[in-house]
Order: sequence, then C-alpha cells, then structure tokens
Amino acid sequence: MRALAIELLQFGLIVIAFVTLLVVVDAFGVAPVFVAIAKDLEATERRQTILRAVAIAFAVTLFFLLAGRALLSYLGVTVYAFAISGGILLFATALPMLFGVRPALQSPDREECRTASEDIAIFPLAIPLLSGPGAIATILLLTDQAGADPRRLGVLALATGVVYLVAFWVLNIGEWLMRHLGEGRVHIISRVLGIVLAALAVQYLLNGITGYRRARI
Repeated sequence: MRALAIELLQFGLIVIAFVTLLVVVDAFGVAPVFVAIAKDLEATERRQTILRAVAIAFAVTLFFLLAGRALLSYLGVTVYAFAISGGILLFATALPMLFGVRPALQSPDREECRTASEDIAIFPLAIPLLSGPGAIATILLLTDQAGADPRRLGVLALATGVVYLVAFWVLNIGEWLMRHLGEGRVHIISRVLGIVLAALAVQYLLNGITGYRRARI
C-alpha cells in the first residue's frame, strides 16, 4: 500500500508539473511571436533557432530545478526580482513590434543572419519567453513541494523535458500555420502581439512588485 501511495503521489506530481509548466511556458502563445521576429531567417535557420532556444530554455529551467533555491538564497535574490527583470526585458522586445520598427535582434542584412539567429534563440525566445520568470517561479515552487526526494526531482525533470518537447513541436508547426496567413497578416499580428507582449511585461512587473510587498508584510 505504501508503494502504491508513493507511485500515486509521484503520478500526481508529474501531472501537476506538466499541466502547470505547459500553461506557463505557453508555447502556443510564443509560436506567432517567434514567427514575427524570425520571418527573415531561412527555414533551416529557423529550425536550428528553435532547437537551440528550446535546449537553452530546458537547461535554464533544469538548473533552477536542481540548484535554484540554494543559489537564490546564497545571492539574496528573490523570485520577485526575476519577475521584475523579465518584465523589463519583455517590454524592450514588445516596443519595436508595437511601433512597426524592426527589432535590433532581427538581422537587416543576410550576412548578419547567423548572428541574429543566435541572438533570437537566446533572447527573447529562450529567455524570457520559454524560460522566463513564470517558468522559473513555477519550477522553484514545484521543487519546494518535492523537497529533497531525488525521485520526485526526477519526476519534475521528466515533466519539464516533455513540456519543452511539446514546445519544440508547437514552434515548428506554428511557423507553418503563420506562413499560410500571408505576409500582410503577419505584420498586423506582429503589432497586435506587441500590445499583448507589452501588457504581459507590465503584468510581470506588477506581479514582482506585489509579491515583494506581500513578502515584506
């Protein structure tokens, strides 16, 4: 009975972790953003960018799963600080899209395309879109629930890996779906997404500030 209870607990943890991270990572929301900021890249470069971004995001999330709380405690940094900084970075990405200006991360010349691809993979795709403050905060909370049990931590790592595999698949089909909408609609969507990203960035900031104030009370 005890073994069955442990198995059910681990199953419940993996389901909770998978569903929560799937919602927080929000690959379906990231896909059109990626298409908008990487539309000048070749198909092969887009696939490589997606693979690199997902790998980096998974590595970042896994790092905080294994050593996040110890590191933050040692440095004296709170999760709320991550929410505030991530909101600022996300807002910097939203502004060029909102005003129809080509972001600096987007390559203006084909010779610079390789550099642009690498920049987009790291920022804003991997950080903060795929492994931003929300994902990091979620991982830290789930890790706190798992405690020091290596089996539960392994379950969380497995759930995280599956979530990013789903993200990799969604980003690939997202490019295909967006391509069929047409170039003009992509430009329109880019501006609309700029508004959404700006609102999301402000929400990150508000969450960080509110959480910090509550923690101080």
